[in-house]
Amino acid sequence: MLRLRVVDILKEQNHSKYWLFKQMDLSYQNFNRMIMNQTSSIRFENIEKLSQILNCSISDLFESIDLPESK
Repeated sequence: MLRLRVVDILKEQNHSKYWLFKQMDLSYQNFNRMIMNQTSSIRFENIEKLSQILNCSISDLFESIDLPESK
């Protein structure tokens, strides 16, 4: 599974979620779901915009995580 690393990158760059929210031009609800990994899809244009605003590569925005096995 992929996880969006936006919150981690914001901390590394000493920026707030509010700072990013103001630049993204999304509703707060959609923005928050996206950066808190509570959505199953993200528009390509939003991924590109995140990359530009945070000055990082698209691959830096994501990390692969293992899900716990169900028993």
